[in-house]
Amino acid sequence: MLEREQTIASMQQKIEELKRKAEQGSQQLQGEVQELELEAMLRAKFPFDSIEPVAKGEYGGDALQRVISPTGQISGTLLWESKRTKNWSDGWLVKLREDQRNAKADLAVLVSHALPKGVESFEEIDGIWVVSPRAALPVATILRHTLQQIALARTAAEGQHGKTELVYQYLTGPRFKQRVEAIVEAFSTMQEDLDKERKAILKQWAKREAQIERVMNATVGMYGDLQGIAGKSLQEIEGLEMKVLGVDEEL
Repeated sequence: MLEREQTIASMQQKIEELKRKAEQGSQQLQGEVQELELEAMLRAKFPFDSIEPVAKGEYGGDALQRVISPTGQISGTLLWESKRTKNWSDGWLVKLREDQRNAKADLAVLVSHALPKGVESFEEIDGIWVVSPRAALPVATILRHTLQQIALARTAAEGQHGKTELVYQYLTGPRFKQRVEAIVEAFSTMQEDLDKERKAILKQWAKREAQIERVMNATVGMYGDLQGIAGKSLQEIEGLEMKVLGVDEEL
């Protein structure tokens, strides 16, 4: 009995180890899929930018976005990091800041399903933009536009460090965050309205289809009753004939 119990305990331990390995493999696969989805969204939204995945073992991060101006010049760089886990970790911010310095990126964005406490869609935390997947593109649009404005100000006012500093202060200040919040809120509201309209239309279609089906069934039933009474003397009605209804007359 003791040997049997030891065998069962050993088997259970191996099963738990296999479960953990399977869960880790599944999470890793989901994370890689999310990275590819993020790159695809950025390329589709900003086709003129250079968006390249970061090679494993270089300086961290998942993708580096080089913002290209209308004149073909690089306006700045965004380092993207994607996380798909159940719980948030503050250590991600420390690592991403180090990766940002190594990559010499102007801004760093962390896209995560799990957000810090008190953050609903996006927030700038210790120099890192933390955003939910749904708010990634709106935030990317604003950050990209801001990098372009900074590059224009730097080009137009070379030697006037003050203007560039003012733009940078605006980027990291509360007013800029409020602008981004307004855009994201409007985007979310439009998306919610679209979902509601789609559900209402589908519901209305289903209701109309059911009504038409009831009317058709009642009409066909009444026609059949009259045909049973009057026989062949009852004239055929176009649309209620056997061939039209898909019924074999011989039946």
